[in-house]
Amino acid sequence: MKFRTITLPYIFAPLIILILFIPQVLANPLKANYSRPSDIPFPSDNPYSVEKAALGKMLFFDPRLSKNKNMTCATCHNPSFGWEDATSTSIGAQNTHLDRHTPTIINVAWGDSFFWDGRAKTLEEQSLGPIQSNVEMNLSLPELIDRLSEVKSYQQWFTQVFGPSGITAQNIGKAIATFERTIVSGQAPFDLWIEGDEDAISSSAKRGFDLFNNKAKCSTCHTGWNFTDLQFHDVGLSGSDKGLGAITMKVENEFSFKTPSLRNISQRAPYMHDGRFKDLQGVIAHYIVGGVKRESLSPLMVPVLLNAQEMSDLAEFLQTLTGEDASVNLPILPY
Repeated sequence: MKFRTITLPYIFAPLIILILFIPQVLANPLKANYSRPSDIPFPSDNPYSVEKAALGKMLFFDPRLSKNKNMTCATCHNPSFGWEDATSTSIGAQNTHLDRHTPTIINVAWGDSFFWDGRAKTLEEQSLGPIQSNVEMNLSLPELIDRLSEVKSYQQWFTQVFGPSGITAQNIGKAIATFERTIVSGQAPFDLWIEGDEDAISSSAKRGFDLFNNKAKCSTCHTGWNFTDLQFHDVGLSGSDKGLGAITMKVENEFSFKTPSLRNISQRAPYMHDGRFKDLQGVIAHYIVGGVKRESLSPLMVPVLLNAQEMSDLAEFLQTLTGEDASVNLPILPY
């Protein structure tokens, strides 16, 4: 699939950043792996427009997308909690407790599959999934189309954005996905340090960065500026949820879940696909032990011996990945 991008308005900005960045790379070569991108990728079959993103935002926050008009996409993807929710596992229609923790939508523009088990191959497909799920928003797409078609302002918005095709399931998915792609983590203290501000993070965090990339082996899976390889791994968590294995029916995929981004991680507790760890110390302790031994366990999962100071330094580094994100203003919904 071809992608187009929204680029920075200043043509010389990348060159200036490169010139300023070179001395920092020479001082710490690992920094070169974590430079932020300058644009957001959008697929060629769903290009960005301001109007489409605005329409997607309305839909994202509109309770009419749920059968009982009591849930929105933001009910689970709450901007106050790193675009997740604060419960171990999500709560859906009629107070149904689901099996998994809500994954964040931060930086999903760079994703190539979606949900913890990767069952949606596009963000457009993903955006329609929870709406239709009988344990989540519990509204069929024909019902949704009829409901939105009764709203004159929505008719006008869809015609303006999509032309004569108007309100369709495909266009609803495209609008929501476009808005979701605009959810990008803000510049964090870590980014300032990468760009050359040596005082942006503490000495403890700098030691944590070294541990992250070397002894602790975190960067084996949490790679690049978004801190994810977008791959699926069995990291040895106990339980019966087989993740990707339930989709592919392959033993080697059992208990495998997609590597989450670590951006804004301090806002996103509890952690893991089932929200079992309430803090980062619990997550780090799990990786030190190495997880449940079984046939599908990732070969990357090996015990890592860290002392208390090293665990503290690693957690301190992870805290630097949370940035100053722009506040989210609720849209005025069409009526």
